[in-house]
Amino acid sequence: MPTIKFAVPQENDGISVYNFLRSKCGVSYRLIKKLKRVPMGITANGQHIRTVDPLHGGDTVVLHIPEDENPTMPVELPIDILYEDEHIAVINKPFGMPVHPAREHVADTLANAFSAHLMANGEPNAAFRVINRLDRDTSGLVLTAKNSHAASLLHGHTDKVYYAVCQGNLTGSGTIDAPIRVMEGHGIQREVGEGGVRAVTHWQAMKNISVTAPNGIQYDLTLLEIHLETGRTHQIRVHFTSLGMPLAGDDMYGGSRDLICRQALHCGQLDFTHPITGKPMHFSIPLPDDMATLCGICDIM
Repeated sequence: MPTIKFAVPQENDGISVYNFLRSKCGVSYRLIKKLKRVPMGITANGQHIRTVDPLHGGDTVVLHIPEDENPTMPVELPIDILYEDEHIAVINKPFGMPVHPAREHVADTLANAFSAHLMANGEPNAAFRVINRLDRDTSGLVLTAKNSHAASLLHGHTDKVYYAVCQGNLTGSGTIDAPIRVMEGHGIQREVGEGGVRAVTHWQAMKNISVTAPNGIQYDLTLLEIHLETGRTHQIRVHFTSLGMPLAGDDMYGGSRDLICRQALHCGQLDFTHPITGKPMHFSIPLPDDMATLCGICDIM
């Protein structure tokens, strides 16, 4: 059973277990409620303690996290884990792999692969708590939390840098501030339009490219570095489509697959503070081969 430990500072002498966990440690109400139903779910100095009991400076409070009731089905699949400890993992997701199981993808997802990895290493199988979800055909860095406490502290507290190739010439930098809504008659596809949710995308042009496809058609492209102020479904793809510059390969939003077989979008940098240790964490990976070849470069990091 995974555990999380907290030392009680002297200045918190006399604080109740509940107030210490909520106000000083950021433990969610839901997790505390769950732990109250677990034998020895919350202990202080090795002894069971109630949430109404007082703590003393120097005490060590331990949360004994129960295993998830409905973990993902493990399936042995290739998985590229860049970093892992008992609380989090950072994974390099290839394009073409969904993150979570769905109706058409039950046993070929990143969640399936990670569950199998946990079991192979003797860890409890757990729910796949992704902090930054990527579309199936988007490649790059994915952060997952191994328990609900780490997940609650990480949500909304990551900085990501995306790299994309759009069709058309852009120079300099800019911001797209345009609301995104579900396209009428579609369950997944989005569009910019009145009544949508505000979405803000910051971009900087890195390289202009002119490429001739095998069919003889010439394309002007721009390699972009992108920072998201908001995180809406398909935000980058929809925003550049609204400019008349869809991502190369993104045929859902008008991009051509003459040059690349999927949307040219990659999460290349990830920064966050470790939810337990407080240590700053930074990860970066280069463009995958298909995007690097499209741009005529080897590495932009």
